[in-house]
Amino acid sequence: MKVLLVDDEPFILQGLRVLIDWKSIGCEIAATAPNGSDAYEYIKNNHVDIVVTDIKMPEMNGIELLKKLREDGFNDLEVIILSGYKDFEYAMQGLKYGCAGYVLKPVEKDELTSLIMKISNKRNELIKESIKKESMEQALLARHVIAVLFGKFDEKNIEYINAQMRLSENVRFASIEFINSYESEDYDENEIRQIHRELYELCEELLKDDKNHVVFDTSFDQNSNEIGLIMCDYMYNDLNMTEEEYLINLKNEILSRFRLPIRILAGKQVKGINNISKSYSTVRILRSFEGFRPKKEIYFYENEVQINQGGGVLCKQNIDELIRAIELNSHKDISYKVTELFKEMSRLGITSETIKLNMDYLLFGLIHLATSQDDQVNQEEILQYISESSFHEGILRGSSEHLSEFAIEYAEYLSQLRKNVSVSVLDELENEIKNNYMKNISLKELSAKLYINSSYLGQIFKKKYGMSFKDYLTVYRINEAALLLVETEEKITKISEMVGYKDNDYFVRKFIEIKGCTPSKYRKNRND
Repeated sequence: MKVLLVDDEPFILQGLRVLIDWKSIGCEIAATAPNGSDAYEYIKNNHVDIVVTDIKMPEMNGIELLKKLREDGFNDLEVIILSGYKDFEYAMQGLKYGCAGYVLKPVEKDELTSLIMKISNKRNELIKESIKKESMEQALLARHVIAVLFGKFDEKNIEYINAQMRLSENVRFASIEFINSYESEDYDENEIRQIHRELYELCEELLKDDKNHVVFDTSFDQNSNEIGLIMCDYMYNDLNMTEEEYLINLKNEILSRFRLPIRILAGKQVKGINNISKSYSTVRILRSFEGFRPKKEIYFYENEVQINQGGGVLCKQNIDELIRAIELNSHKDISYKVTELFKEMSRLGITSETIKLNMDYLLFGLIHLATSQDDQVNQEEILQYISESSFHEGILRGSSEHLSEFAIEYAEYLSQLRKNVSVSVLDELENEIKNNYMKNISLKELSAKLYINSSYLGQIFKKKYGMSFKDYLTVYRINEAALLLVETEEKITKISEMVGYKDNDYFVRKFIEIKGCTPSKYRKNRND
C-alpha cells in the first residue's frame, strides 16, 4: 500500500519515515507533503492508499484535508490523524468524516503499526469479498450467455446479458483456442485447465471495458480449449479497424504474452444477441472444416463457405458414386472411386478452389449419410468426428491416399452406427464413471477400453442420458461434491480435489452453474 505523510515539520516527517519498517508491513512511502493543500494536489494526480496527517498545518490543516477528500469522492482513502493532547477534541471532528483513527503525539511505533495493520487487514478482506462477488457475477453471466448460445433461453437471459454487456445490432461469436499440438509435449488435464485460465484472464485484460464479453468455457467438447467472445461491431469501429484487423491485432497481442499457439474461429455475423446461437453453431462447423482447409490462425465463416467463385468445378457424379461406395462399406469400390475422382479433377485442372468445392460437397453428403442412419445423430458431432478422426499428420492433405483412408474409416464408422449396441456397454460405462469420476477420465479412453468407436459411443450415450459425456461427468462430480459438503466437514478445496478438480475456482463455477449457489452456501442451507 502507498502511504502519504503530511506534516509541516520536516524532522517529524523524517521521523515517521524511519519509525516503522514500512516494507515489512506491506507499505511504501509514496511521498511527503508540508501541508494539506500540497497533499491534496498530490492525491488528485497519484494513487494513495493511506494518508498519515498532522492536524495543525498552514494553508490547509488535517481536518480540512480530510473533509475535502470526502467531499470530492475519495471515500476509499484511509486517513490517520496525528494530534497532541490539546488538539484531541479537535481531532475527534475527524471521526464524522470517516478517519481511520487517530494517534497521539509523540507517535508510538507499535500504536501506529497496529492501526496500519488493521487498515491493511480490512482492505484485504474487502478485496477478497470483491473478488468473490465478481467471480459469482461472472459465473451467473456465463450461465445466461451459454443458454443463449445453445438456443435455450428466455427474456430473462436476454435482459441479464443486456444489463452486463454493451451490445450492438451486429454480433458474432468467436472462439479463441490454444493449440496443444500432438507434436509437442502433452499436458495433463490440470495443466490444460491452468493454461485455459491463463488465456481467459489474458483475454479479459486485453478486452478491458468489454471483458464481460469473454466467457471462460463455451464448448460442449471435452477436448476443446475454447474461450468464447461475443463480438460487437463497435469494438472495431471505435478503433477505426475492420473486423479482420481487430482480430489480427487481438491475436498478435495474445501471442506476445501467451506460451502456446492459438487460433480464432469467427462464426457468422448475425443481427442481435437473440440470434447468437446461429453464429455459435457455425463455429462448430468451422472447427470441423479445418480438417479440409489449409491451417490458419484466424478463420472467418463467411470466407470459408464461399465456394465456386474461382472457377472451381464440381465432379458431382464421381462424388455421388464415392458416397454410395462409402454407404455400402465397400473398401475396394471406395479406393477405385477416389482414384476416378482425382483423375477427373486432374483432367479439369486441379486448383485450390476445385478441391475445396468438391470436398465441401463430399462433406455434406457424408453428414446426410449419417443422419439418414439415425435422425437423432448430432450433425455437429459428426463434423467433429470427420475432422478429428480422418486427417492425421504425416498424410499429405488433399492427396488421393489421404481421401481413401478417410473414406474407408468413415465407412466403418457408418457401419458401426447401424449396429445395435447392447445395453451392457452403457452399463459398463456407468460403472467406469462411478468408480473413476475423481480421476482424469475421457470418453476416448473409455471407448478404447470398451472396444467401441468413441464418436458413436458419445452419440448413444447422449441419446440415453440427454446430455454429453462431459456434461454427465460434470454433473456426477458436482452431485458427489454436494453429498460430501453435507455429510463431512472437509474444506471446500479438499472436496474439490476429492471429486476430480485441482482448480478450485473452476470447481466453484461449475457448482454454481449446476446447483445455483456457492458450495459454502449450499452447505449452510442444508445444515441449517
